Amino acid sequence: MRTLAFQMPDRGGGPSGPRMRVGRPSRRARTLLMTLGVLAVLAMAFIMFAGFWTDWLWFRSVKYSTVFTTTLWTKIGLFAVFGLLMAGAVGFNIWLAYRLRPPLSAMSMEQQSLDRYRMSVAPYKKWLLLGIAALVGMIAGASAAGQWKTWLMYVNGVPFGQKDPQFHLDVSFYTFDLPWYRFLLGFGFAAVVLSVIAAVVVHYLYGGLRVTSPGARATAAATGHLSVLLGLFVTLKAIAYWLDRYGLAVKSSDFKAADNWTGLRYVDANAYLPAKTILVAIAAICAALFFATLWRRTWQLPVIGFGLMVLSAILIGGLYPAIVQKFQVQPNEQAKESPYVEKNIKATRDAYGIDQADVKDYPGVPQTEDKTKLREAANTTASVRLLDPNIVSPAFQQLQQVKGYYAFPSTLAVDRYSGQDTVIGLRELNIGGIPKNNWINDHFKYTHGYGVVAAKGTTVKDGAPDFTQSDLPSKGMFGTDFEQRIYYGEQTKQYSIVGGPQKELDYSDDKGEKETSYKGDSGVNLDNPVNRAAYALAFSEPQILYSGAIGDGSRILYHRTPKERVEAVAPWLTIDGAPYPAVVDGRIKWIVDAYTTTNGYPYASRTTLGQSTADSLTNSQRAVVAQENQVNYIRNSVKATVDAYDGTVNLYQWDTEDPVLKTWMKAFPGTVKPKSDISKPLMDHLRYPQDLFKVQRELLTRYHVTDPQTFLSGSEAWAVPDDPTTKAGTAVPPYYLSMKMPGQKEKDQVFSLTTTFTPNERDNLSAFMAVNADPGTPDYGKIRILKLPTSKPVDGPKQVQSKFQSEPKIAESIRLLRGGDSEVEYGNLLAVPLDGGMLYVEPVYVRSSGLKYPLLRKVLVTYGNQTAFEDSLEKALNVVFGAEAPTVPTTPVTPPGEGTTTPPTATDPTVKTALDDAKKAIEAAEKARQAGDWAAFGKAQDDIKAALQRAIDAEAKLTTPKPGT
Repeated sequence: MRTLAFQMPDRGGGPSGPRMRVGRPSRRARTLLMTLGVLAVLAMAFIMFAGFWTDWLWFRSVKYSTVFTTTLWTKIGLFAVFGLLMAGAVGFNIWLAYRLRPPLSAMSMEQQSLDRYRMSVAPYKKWLLLGIAALVGMIAGASAAGQWKTWLMYVNGVPFGQKDPQFHLDVSFYTFDLPWYRFLLGFGFAAVVLSVIAAVVVHYLYGGLRVTSPGARATAAATGHLSVLLGLFVTLKAIAYWLDRYGLAVKSSDFKAADNWTGLRYVDANAYLPAKTILVAIAAICAALFFATLWRRTWQLPVIGFGLMVLSAILIGGLYPAIVQKFQVQPNEQAKESPYVEKNIKATRDAYGIDQADVKDYPGVPQTEDKTKLREAANTTASVRLLDPNIVSPAFQQLQQVKGYYAFPSTLAVDRYSGQDTVIGLRELNIGGIPKNNWINDHFKYTHGYGVVAAKGTTVKDGAPDFTQSDLPSKGMFGTDFEQRIYYGEQTKQYSIVGGPQKELDYSDDKGEKETSYKGDSGVNLDNPVNRAAYALAFSEPQILYSGAIGDGSRILYHRTPKERVEAVAPWLTIDGAPYPAVVDGRIKWIVDAYTTTNGYPYASRTTLGQSTADSLTNSQRAVVAQENQVNYIRNSVKATVDAYDGTVNLYQWDTEDPVLKTWMKAFPGTVKPKSDISKPLMDHLRYPQDLFKVQRELLTRYHVTDPQTFLSGSEAWAVPDDPTTKAGTAVPPYYLSMKMPGQKEKDQVFSLTTTFTPNERDNLSAFMAVNADPGTPDYGKIRILKLPTSKPVDGPKQVQSKFQSEPKIAESIRLLRGGDSEVEYGNLLAVPLDGGMLYVEPVYVRSSGLKYPLLRKVLVTYGNQTAFEDSLEKALNVVFGAEAPTVPTTPVTPPGEGTTTPPTATDPTVKTALDDAKKAIEAAEKARQAGDWAAFGKAQDDIKAALQRAIDAEAKLTTPKPGT
């Protein structure tokens, strides 16, 4: 009887017998609980609705609602399809395992323990089935929704018209198709693995699988079910091996020839590729053995097959390639790898747009002895920009801020107006400078900046910027008849509510404060309670819901930085880190460069955007949005503008051949305007973007070499030099400059972006690079590289800076400029190719203790072996080219705001001897540098410092007042 009692429970139904009555809560308690539950659900629903509704309102306000709807419906579609597929797969296998349960099983201690769980589950088995299926379906659907970009690129992919060198497939297969196939494969693996786990649990719970019970460990039904699932898993593995073959073309690997190497090498083509093909066949056979279990009802063959597949993967997919690498490649690496290196070089140069870079040899030393001609050439070759946009921001701030609630960015922009290089900045709102911070002031009264300030880039006035547009309201070369209010800018990150009952502060002048009310159609209306409630919740600010400052006409402005707005309306673009303002057609426009990228270009090496674009100026304001993105293809395909007054965003197609942009234009039709819509005034202010240039120069440190043998040896690898004007050890930034490169077709100077290179681990100059940055010229985007000889080292930026500071007279003058707690700041060290040599120019600024901004006081110039340190560029060039004698300080050097200081006298015997010793040490250092004797060079540098210190000490004794005087 005891045994029969244990056999009574129904393995599929609920327990028999009367149910125990449990005390129920009172009607009032149930009503209260139900009310609270309904309110909680409504609150959660409104929170979700608020986020959705405010997003929809914002996209509609900027007239990019199709971006919102396309993205939303794509996510919903992917969520629904793949959520249902996953829920169906897991739910079906749970149901099937339950249906295949044995009616009764031999009782044992194991089954007695499981009976309790079966009885507990029985009343809720349908709900458990639905709950588990719904849970895994929601997780899978959310994961699939995150692949909306992958899906849109797959269904809208445009051919590149280029084929990879190994499999001869169009590049679009790797960039658009392969990522989607990999997602599908990953989804399939997840579905099968979850189905196996669910089936095993159900079969075990209902006796289909036994661990300690006597008899067979699995019923025939459970064996067949699980074998089919495992067969599907191995089938997917066979497909994965097949896709892995193509994945070799975009696989990253460590390779001493280049970081982030991508593409097949010798071992990939001759070991991994055949191994993957063999493993496909083995996996297919193994899968067939699993499916055959439906008829054979035994695990023996499939288990043996699976073991052989794993062993083959280890031996063929792991050990064999290692043997090939060790015994075939390493003994003769250059010969084996050269064909694959050549493919990598070609693909990388194509993918980054550096394949047309014009590399020419450059002597590095002057070719003309006629100094008069050289002096004339110095004027016509370049318009040397003395106003450093990275240093003069405090001068703009001090001279043009006007009110504390205005501010300029720490790094100003360089543009050109009427053929003149111009430094320009906007007087933006500084929320931290508001006299009294409160909700009304911060969001209703102080809402915008006001005015443009610009200065000539090549000249100064008494050391300060020579303003061409200034004051408040702004006036000058742009006139006054343009919209000067700045509601959208780099510093404008808080929301503002405008256009309603509350008036805004416009600006202040001698007659007092002027008020205004926003007249633009930007922002979202707050004229109904639903919108106000949604924004009160979205911004966690309940006052938005009930404040009397909000009424008819009130609009809320947010997402106000140019980068933020462009990235929001075009989430498939990567945004340049340095938007810049321009006055175009009576409006202030922010110009934003945007890139299309992919990391699936076969054979092209990858780079990390955040690392490639970092330099001494990169900070929280100037940084690429996609810091960690690894890419191996980039194009400046879109030029975007953001109106500073009404926030209007326009996207213009710039690269008309880019297949990635064409793909996104198919996915989001009508969002990108044709290139022909760019007006002539706007075209005049477009330029070659800095971040693209920095990525290209980083790649060109290695990929300027096209010979595989030379590339592998690394003998001609370059480096981007550190900024010599800072001590941070960060890369020198590229500089905009109007100049004329040797061999350039244009007769006049062209707005260009320039940089220098040095050899690896050395400081001398190895190359100079410039790109034509003016889209109004035929050669826009043309990269020119001047390669200097290795036999005759030419001074690089760090050496030039060191020479400036070690020249005795210059060092002494700088020491005097620092007198009285003044600070000396070195501006951008500009390099200009001139008649075979390199002309270096560096402005020197002085910030005295009495001033809060730096003034340009000196200009350093060097060419060949001549160096000058004068009050103006004109004078310094005259001195360097022998047209004028250098200035010998015979009167005190007076920093701005300081008293006079007696200069040293070179006629004193002690001082004269020390200066002569310093001169000899400098000559010895130069000889040691040219000979490559770095030990002697270091000793000479120490001698220079010691001699200068003796001169300083002697001068100090001379200028110290004697007792009683």
